[in-house]
Amino acid sequence: MKHPSLQTTAADQKMPVVVVGAGYTGNRALSAFDHSIGISRNPPAESGGGQFFTCDLDLDIPRPIALPDSYAMLYTVPPASDGPPDRRLHRLLGSVRPTAKRMVYLSTSGVYGDRRGELTGESTPPLPATDKAKRRLDAERQVLEYCRANAIAAVILRVPGIYGPGRLRSGRAESALPVLLEKDASPGNRIHIDDLLSCCIAALAAETPAGIYNVGDGNFHSSTWFACKIAALAGLPRPPQVALDVARKTFAAERLEFLVESRRLDTSKMRNVLGVVPRFLDPEDGIRASLADEGMLKS
Repeated sequence: MKHPSLQTTAADQKMPVVVVGAGYTGNRALSAFDHSIGISRNPPAESGGGQFFTCDLDLDIPRPIALPDSYAMLYTVPPASDGPPDRRLHRLLGSVRPTAKRMVYLSTSGVYGDRRGELTGESTPPLPATDKAKRRLDAERQVLEYCRANAIAAVILRVPGIYGPGRLRSGRAESALPVLLEKDASPGNRIHIDDLLSCCIAALAAETPAGIYNVGDGNFHSSTWFACKIAALAGLPRPPQVALDVARKTFAAERLEFLVESRRLDTSKMRNVLGVVPRFLDPEDGIRASLADEGMLKS
């Protein structure tokens, strides 16, 4: 179902929208547009009633994908765990005619690396520390080079943690996972899925300037605050808290990498140029709305 605040904006999109990937974000985007074209290994749960191409980007694509003479593309597929380079993106770009007028790529704020809590704008040089972030930065490079060579407007959205219905750790087993002590926790960056979709729709619009945009709610509560707030609103026990030295020995490597990197995203360009002011500026409001949608809200 389309969110009421998104229907008018999505309806303004004149050319077909090609959404690559039907995961959490891609599926929402497909359902936002009346005339969309999906490309994914699995059919989406919902769509706008348009075409859908089944395509596994981990395999060679035997024939070109037949897309319109003019379209806008939203690419939501994460890189595979090998590389860089991002071979999924490379295969996709090699299998479509370069007739897109605009391409929007969902990257990650992780490309900035550890900024030790500093305010981080789009002019900050990327310095990714993790393999995952390095793959994302390579994908950004591929997009920019492809779009430059084919006169396509490129928009890169650097996205922090995404939350929303179905993406909260509100189950009893998950809520018992330990988190860092608040004093050891870093500033957090996040965005509600509805607000991310608003950013995607704005980025696909022909009048939006090409370029790189940080997106987020502009609120920097830690991941510890976030997990404790979910538990409180869902009526679950507060998750246990452990010191950073304990976490370094017991947390999974990928989770620890996420927790120890620290930055505060400057999202002024998102507001002033992309033209998006998040609906959920206060993440507590976004958590309440998400839990209510899941039937988990207790207070």
